[in-house]
Amino acid sequence: MTRHIINSLKLARPRSFQSWYLHNIRKEVTVMDFELTPEQQKVQSLARRFAQQELAPLAPIARVQGEFPPYLVKRMGDLGFLAGPVEKHYGGSGMDLVSYVLLSEELGRVDSSVREFLTAQASMVSLSIQQWGSKEQKRRYLPRLASGEWIGCYALTEPDARFDITDITTTATKDGTSYLLQGEKVWITNGLNAHVAIVIARRERNIRHKGICAFLIETNSPGFHRAPMAEEAGYRALEHAYIKLDACRVSEKTLLGAPRNGFQVAISALENGRLSAAAGAVGIGQACLDACVTFLRQQPLPEPRLADSEMIQATIANMAADIAAARLLTYYAAWLKDQGETATQAISIAKLFASAAAMKTASEAVLLHRNRDYSGQFLVERYYQDIKALQSYEDSNQTQSIAIARDLLGTGGSK
Repeated sequence: MTRHIINSLKLARPRSFQSWYLHNIRKEVTVMDFELTPEQQKVQSLARRFAQQELAPLAPIARVQGEFPPYLVKRMGDLGFLAGPVEKHYGGSGMDLVSYVLLSEELGRVDSSVREFLTAQASMVSLSIQQWGSKEQKRRYLPRLASGEWIGCYALTEPDARFDITDITTTATKDGTSYLLQGEKVWITNGLNAHVAIVIARRERNIRHKGICAFLIETNSPGFHRAPMAEEAGYRALEHAYIKLDACRVSEKTLLGAPRNGFQVAISALENGRLSAAAGAVGIGQACLDACVTFLRQQPLPEPRLADSEMIQATIANMAADIAAARLLTYYAAWLKDQGETATQAISIAKLFASAAAMKTASEAVLLHRNRDYSGQFLVERYYQDIKALQSYEDSNQTQSIAIARDLLGTGGSK
């Protein structure tokens, strides 16, 4: 497959042609190969078989019952999915992020609930512990999370949440060598059955970002209470919890990262989650396109058939183009992060575009099926509901738009 040279040069606007030449031409260029490596192909193939053969038959039942079978968690652990990007000596598979995106895409193509479970478990909890945790925290939690013995959740969202993380009201009051946590969290994925939670709280209000702390708390701690949230339209097989922290006393050893690094912990977790969400959106879009092509091809004669309409053909072509673009944006964001480059904007763009493209594709798919699928009995309706929910996961698309624009314009955020 053709190799594409990515011009990843900084837009520094050098003062002269000579400095431009030295800055750009003589700089070592980075080559991005669009062909997947054998290791990446192996992950993709394994994920596709699992999704199609083991997950697909269970997805409709899980949706009706409001949960997927618990043994799937252990099964994903055995396959090396639950902590795919985590280092091998902590029980992970050590896969690169492109491989992890391929995994998330294949799961999203079949069941968004299982894909979002994986996002919370691996992207937001395990990777955060690997990046920010102490050696003791890594040894205690990562192998358990990787095997599926333990489940993790990420507790950030609050009842009165706004765009800015610094507006959270959950407090962490220092009391000797302990902290007392007080507050509420809502719509916490995996929260009901989680064994450990990353909880974002505020220690000091007057210093905004530096007043945020992150804690790694075992959910059997006194003062940690949880209850199920009402069922939402999409992700019906996924659990969401209301969590109340009522004078929840935890040791200072539960801090994840330095006491004033909680904002960075929270942002990095969301970034990891957005990458997986973008891949899941690509999977949903591809599934909708596949469903439409199958539906149109199977329409009986006599003519004219919908498939022969130029308007319908244009719709299918636009679907394919949107999903192809979303896939490339997502793969590029993962590749960029694999290179050790800053990928925050690339990931936000991928999540914004991929979820919007999948939303458009799912909407067109429902119309192409002539509303047959809006009864809730078939796949396209499920994809339509799931992608609408995904647009608000790991920060809404509106929030992503604001973040991208502020980065480009240099206007910054809250001070």
